[in-house]
Amino acid sequence: MTDFLEFLRSHPYPGRGIAVGKDRVYYFIMGRSANSRNRIFSLTEDGIRTEAYDASKMVDPSLIIYHPVRQTEKGLIVTNGDQTDTIRDFGDFRAALMTREFEPDAPNYTPRVSAMVYPDGAFELSILKQKDGRCLREFFCYEGCEEGKGYFISTYEGFGSPLPSFYGEPLEISMPEPEEVWEALNEDNKVSLYTNVRGEVKIFNKYQ
Repeated sequence: MTDFLEFLRSHPYPGRGIAVGKDRVYYFIMGRSANSRNRIFSLTEDGIRTEAYDASKMVDPSLIIYHPVRQTEKGLIVTNGDQTDTIRDFGDFRAALMTREFEPDAPNYTPRVSAMVYPDGAFELSILKQKDGRCLREFFCYEGCEEGKGYFISTYEGFGSPLPSFYGEPLEISMPEPEEVWEALNEDNKVSLYTNVRGEVKIFNKYQ
């Protein structure tokens, strides 16, 4: 099992990441450009959404303004894009994501990462990424996990040109406390963090 805090300290740019454990869910966004960094998380009735910290500096909202988290009757949806709404509307995690693909932001073709956490503790993780000009859709289903353990998936492996997509199975990690995760994220690149621990939601915003 990987020490999640050490992983974050040694990986300054994993992009956007989702971690799911037995009693907690974490979702963070990072940014390199001024447009990506000009964001905050704000609470909604059923979860959170991204917003511009300074609306006058927003350039292109198409891939950076969305609802990352929505609570539904079937479970908690967490994603890095507007596929959150696709999953909610379909009511079926896999069927919804079979209609979507990676983001159209050449040359990076940012993967879409998604999670569905069910009331019984089971959860699914997915990544949709570009491979050889086509969309590779990967799904990972878990019947829950042990106390203190979680599984992590992100958009990128690190820096590069183009940015290298996450590959392999979700990383088996330790699940530290929210404040520890926020502190471990790279100071220059971190933007916002959502945490849900046993139903208690916290939001961390760098620019608020």
